[in-house]
Amino acid sequence: MTQSLNVLGQPLIPCSLDPLTGFLRDGCCSDHADDSGKHTVCARMTAEFLAFSKAQGNDLSTPRPEWGFAGLKPGDQWCLCAPRWIEALLEGHAPRIVLAATDESILEHVSLETLVEYAVDKLG
Repeated sequence: MTQSLNVLGQPLIPCSLDPLTGFLRDGCCSDHADDSGKHTVCARMTAEFLAFSKAQGNDLSTPRPEWGFAGLKPGDQWCLCAPRWIEALLEGHAPRIVLAATDESILEHVSLETLVEYAVDKLG
């Protein structure tokens, strides 16, 4: 099995274990062939982004106990779908991201320079 890399070309670190995130619910935002949503961007939730996502039809803040989902709150980190983060970026609502926990596959759509602008972790 090939190790996933982050946007910095280093081994991908977990995004969040509480709440447990990732397509495989392993805490990591790895790119998987079976993940049509491409949950590869480790984002730190904000009230603004959660409201934006809800308005787009993806309510991430309401608990869904039937799915084992407690709902997200500002400050939580979550593996977002790359297309949703890009949409939020274009609309001016993109949350900050964790570069070390964001899969390198996002670089096919967004430049590293743009990602660095939204980073909570600093380079160097």
